[in-house]
Amino acid sequence: MKRLERRGQVRERRVLVVDDEPDIRELLELTLLKMGVGVSAVGTIGAARDALRDERFDLCLTDMRLPDGDGLDLVRHIAAMGRDLPVAVITAFGSAENAVAALKAGAFDYVSKPVGLEQLRTLIRSALSLPDPAGVAPKVRRLLGESAPLQQVRELVAKLARTQAPVYISGESGSGKELAARLIHENCSRRDAPFVPVNCGAIPEALMESEFFGYRKGAFTGADQDRDGFFQASNGGTLFLDEIGDLPLAMQVKLLRAIQEKRVRKIGSMQEEPVDVRIVSATHQGLSGLVQSGRFRQDLFYRLNVVELHMPSLRECREDIPVIALSILDRFAAQSGAPAKRISPEALEALGRYDFPGNVRELENMLERAIALSASDEIGREDLQLAPASGVVPAAPLPDHLDRIEREAILAALEKTGFNRTAAAALLGITFRSLRYRMQRLGIREPDTA
Repeated sequence: MKRLERRGQVRERRVLVVDDEPDIRELLELTLLKMGVGVSAVGTIGAARDALRDERFDLCLTDMRLPDGDGLDLVRHIAAMGRDLPVAVITAFGSAENAVAALKAGAFDYVSKPVGLEQLRTLIRSALSLPDPAGVAPKVRRLLGESAPLQQVRELVAKLARTQAPVYISGESGSGKELAARLIHENCSRRDAPFVPVNCGAIPEALMESEFFGYRKGAFTGADQDRDGFFQASNGGTLFLDEIGDLPLAMQVKLLRAIQEKRVRKIGSMQEEPVDVRIVSATHQGLSGLVQSGRFRQDLFYRLNVVELHMPSLRECREDIPVIALSILDRFAAQSGAPAKRISPEALEALGRYDFPGNVRELENMLERAIALSASDEIGREDLQLAPASGVVPAAPLPDHLDRIEREAILAALEKTGFNRTAAAALLGITFRSLRYRMQRLGIREPDTA
């Protein structure tokens, strides 16, 4: 196992093991020593506190129930010390409540009894490969803006990157939920493994199980070869489930089991296979409201909503609109190879007064349209085509208003690409499948070429 260098000196990686069962302590100690990691093993919280005072550790492995207290007490004690020390909790077998409680308290991860050695080794490697906290901030700066809500988001993203806890990202459509999920992944110990985004609302219900868990050759008509699902594709990395509120109840049951057991079974297979996946989910709908209405399982919500990250709307960050708009214009220019267009002060002022029901995605679509409409190298107020009464609630219900905006953006992309759906999807920054689903939902059809 890699050692740490501090001011020209090499320091051995060290792990603190806290468990009152001698057999478990010996098993953990032997496993760590074989991995080339130094170990200090104690049997009580009091002894652990003494060790933490006298030594420096890179990971703490603690049992949940100890003679003089609870493992969560140790998690909180380490957090109160201000130590950047990941803590993994060993919980009783099958105790989902203990696992969630540990993660909510700030634990890095958990492992269930009886302790599985491969799962244990994976956890240890993940914890010891966490990036230096000093290296997190520059990447998180991709969340542009200096408003208080965005600063809070950046701080929480940096903290979440140092745990394995499931994260639920809430926020309106177009507010940057997938960007936040990517930033959590890029700054965590799983950064070198795949990040797999999935739009749950774009998958036909009949195909969901095969898409999520894969299938074996011959499992059904058309299955001419083995195929991995989303869980296998993201093994070792992060699975981002966008619009998870659209999952049907039957699929929610299967997803819950996969998350709890950390194992999946391909369609047509008799064997389950282990998967090591961090789940980050998101939706613009209120999941708690879906639970109350019976459309979303409470036990699944409990497992997904360990930590909630709320993405603010653009109207909550009005002072950031100019810097975000200029960044979007620079990105469009880099993609097209043309010089970036300027934006007039009057146009920036108008953007600052607009409410942006579609958030950053609407701002991107608006600026792309303005680039096409502007005859000069500067975007003016008239090029934005803003409604005269900016700031007024739309006459149509918000879902209808957002559908209209989405329809206009899709039609503009299709016209720009000559109705090449693959190119239009790339232009919009979505998958071909997602574009096809959205076109069907909005009733957009290709022109009759006959």
